[in-house]
Amino acid sequence: MAGHSKWSNIKHKKAKMDAQKGKIYSRFSKLIIIAVREGGPDPNANSRLKDIIEKAKQANMPNDNITRAIKRGSGELGGGDIEEIMYEGYGPGGVAILVDATTDNRNRTAGEMRHLFDKYGGNLGESGCVAWMFERKGLILIEKKDGIDVDEIMMLAIDSGAEDVEETEDSIVITTAVDSFEMVKNTLTESNIEIFSADLSFIPNSTISVSEEDNERLEKLLESLEDHDDVQNVYTNYEPEEN
Repeated sequence: MAGHSKWSNIKHKKAKMDAQKGKIYSRFSKLIIIAVREGGPDPNANSRLKDIIEKAKQANMPNDNITRAIKRGSGELGGGDIEEIMYEGYGPGGVAILVDATTDNRNRTAGEMRHLFDKYGGNLGESGCVAWMFERKGLILIEKKDGIDVDEIMMLAIDSGAEDVEETEDSIVITTAVDSFEMVKNTLTESNIEIFSADLSFIPNSTISVSEEDNERLEKLLESLEDHDDVQNVYTNYEPEEN
């Protein structure tokens, strides 16, 4: 997805997250539970857990909520039976969609995903039907503000292992390999560069646009998927038309 539209989409998603704190805390809790179960309860020895906790604190998630989620993941409290699932399908206009979800009831979530796809003219597919159209990459976004040194940021990113750096009107979009993501992010942070967003993401190998009619249904489908309590992220190869 092009840098500008990716930037716009993430800004929109963050604004939406701010208005849905309770739902966001629940999503972070699920991620913390999974991270603890896979790598242990110590953030210093579990880089994934450390990263999720940092993001949860940035979203103002209370420390008590974080502690409870860690205890659930380690088995000290109940409610730790959470698993990660990737759903794949097509939206209106043939747009490829990946849905990253966490659930304590695989059958319930699958049924609800299928219902949403059907409702808005899409089709939930089998595992692997669209994943081949995407690559797993690190994606770091930096907001362009007064006084920011774009050339310095670009050099820091490239020297620390970034694959690509794109400058848009209001942002700097840095793409990395999965193995280089932490190195690039840490280099920027240690250089006092303010990062707007940094995540491992699924980047489409190519993008498509859709008709006005399909666009309306697609937007409703994507919004409904993102609003679902079990959904963490939604990735597509859809390229919105620039206004």
